[in-house]
Amino acid sequence: MSLQNSHAFAGDVSVEDAYSMLEKDSQAFLVDVRTQPEWQYVGAPDLTSLGKSPVFLQWQVYPSMEVAGDFVERLTSELKKRGADESSPVLFLCRSGARSRQAAIAMTGAGWSRCHNVAEGFEGVLDAERHRGARSGWQARGLPWAQS
Repeated sequence: MSLQNSHAFAGDVSVEDAYSMLEKDSQAFLVDVRTQPEWQYVGAPDLTSLGKSPVFLQWQVYPSMEVAGDFVERLTSELKKRGADESSPVLFLCRSGARSRQAAIAMTGAGWSRCHNVAEGFEGVLDAERHRGARSGWQARGLPWAQS
């Protein structure tokens, strides 16, 4: 699978547009591809008010940060368990939009036609103090999230 073609997916969406898609389309799914420590210590999207829950599946496996070789197969299985098919909108989220873009490209290559990257990610870009979560991203835009 080639991860070089950045146009080989349905495109980038803002966090607001991603949430709106999740809200309006019962067949839209959010896949958080960050690592277990990120979900646990930074926080995670909370979709309970939409009657949904994100799919949590690491694109890169902590601590080696190697791409998970079985990512496509595991995600396909999980999405199908949740009632998705290859035409369902699948929104990919990571810290800042890089890993999620690669995951969207991989799933598009596997036949899923509506894979979107949540461009700002969960934490967004670094601010002047080199911190994330204040200028952009799911957290900074005030979308529902929880910390364990």
